[in-house]
Amino acid sequence: MTSAVSKSSDKLLFEDSEWDFDRLRIVSDAIEDIAFNDLGLDVYPNQIEIISTEQMLDAYSSHGMPLMYHHWSFGKLFAHHETMYKHGYAGLAYEIVINSSPCISYLLEENTMTMQALVIAHAAYGHNHFFKNNYLFKQWTNAEAILDYLNFAKKYIAQCEEEYGTEAVENVLDSAHAIMDHGVFRYRRPPRLSADALIERQRKRIAYDQATFNDLWRTLPVRDEDQRDDEEDVPDSDAAHAHMTLPEENIIYFLEKQSPVLAPWQREILRIVRNLSQYFYPQKQTKVMNEGCATFVHHYIMSELFQRGQIAEGSMLEFLHSHTSVVFQPTFDDPRYSGINPYALGFAMMEDIKRICEDATDEDKEWFPDIAGCGDWRGVLKDAWANYRDESFIQQFLSPKLMRDFRFFSLLDKSEDPNYMVSAIHNEQGYRNVRTVLAESYELSRLEPNIQVTGADLAGDRKLTLQHMRQDSIPLHAESRDQVVTHIRNLWGHEVVLEEHDENAPPEEEEEPKIPAFLQ
Repeated sequence: MTSAVSKSSDKLLFEDSEWDFDRLRIVSDAIEDIAFNDLGLDVYPNQIEIISTEQMLDAYSSHGMPLMYHHWSFGKLFAHHETMYKHGYAGLAYEIVINSSPCISYLLEENTMTMQALVIAHAAYGHNHFFKNNYLFKQWTNAEAILDYLNFAKKYIAQCEEEYGTEAVENVLDSAHAIMDHGVFRYRRPPRLSADALIERQRKRIAYDQATFNDLWRTLPVRDEDQRDDEEDVPDSDAAHAHMTLPEENIIYFLEKQSPVLAPWQREILRIVRNLSQYFYPQKQTKVMNEGCATFVHHYIMSELFQRGQIAEGSMLEFLHSHTSVVFQPTFDDPRYSGINPYALGFAMMEDIKRICEDATDEDKEWFPDIAGCGDWRGVLKDAWANYRDESFIQQFLSPKLMRDFRFFSLLDKSEDPNYMVSAIHNEQGYRNVRTVLAESYELSRLEPNIQVTGADLAGDRKLTLQHMRQDSIPLHAESRDQVVTHIRNLWGHEVVLEEHDENAPPEEEEEPKIPAFLQ
């Protein structure tokens, strides 16, 4: 590879490992040329920042966000990551990238010039393109508004701490964080508002709540006729359920709107946590695709820089050493094995799609007749990056060749059986079964429990009923379940009941209740 390329020093973008901002600008321009004019990427404006080790650890602890409100859990995470890093048990990421406009890429100041070039290609162009074009990010996030909203959230929670006390604010945040994964709309798309419109709506709501609240009314005695009037105004249970549109999958949203005990400022904090949870929702469903896209882009760009004679052999070897470490996939019996490496699978699938488009085999033509041999791998990849998420991408594009390369097979594990059964191997039907099983393992419904609000007796004892539908008959962990229910009760203020049901069991086989958790 090196002998066919002339490396004249006047064409090299850099010759040693030291970086400075002038070099970064030159390298960034060269990377941008390949990203735009060769790959045809479409990205948000880039903002590249160099940060220290401590700043990188701080970014770890606050979900990688440039602005974040204060909470003790972030300090705990910082201390954990710092200890692991200083004792050599864990390294640091070379970069962190923020899904915003402009797209902010944090580069570690300890990186060499080669690594700075790699992470600019990876984050500022690979991840950036995916953030801007994938349909999930388009539907569920607003890159133009997130930074202003985070600024509002940080100031608002700081103001609440001054007015109501740190302990009271932390109490709400603790409970909200405990159910953060259940604070998203999975099927209903929220309205997309600009940052100014979103903050103005928040300001008007807070102002209205403050203007209409008078604590003096709480001190007045309740007359019998007043109590009767109030009871007459309370809707019946069916009407209340119709108004609440039960069942409700977004538990934080339900508590924010319906909790009988929360003050306006507490509801606003729930809304902040819910909006942040919604912001991270697409990232949970596109880990393989997002990292695969960024890794493919950085590999292509760095290889193209080398072919153009803009980086030297030493830099290319340094890059390849880092790249191969990132996409390394341990086998299942390796002590380092912890599941499928999303970088490895994502990058391999992107490279395989390129191969199928350029040099298809008969097997490829049978499995992928629409793209095999078409030659337009750029168009196929950009279409996939835009219109799929992990499970659908794997189901559509994972090839038999790649299953053989990864030595994939499927195991069937039933709790009542003493042994595993190999349920799918490398034959025609086996390939399809393996692909389906692997794709299903990335479905969010299999990674997070399906818990919904199914009942709330607002007209009576105000008991809140939640229901968990088991996946594959797997129950909730008892201790974690009870702790989470405690947090929900803290926000609801009354009795909370959590029932578990098996979604695949016929109604006559259900035991009522399956596993209730009662907290008075």
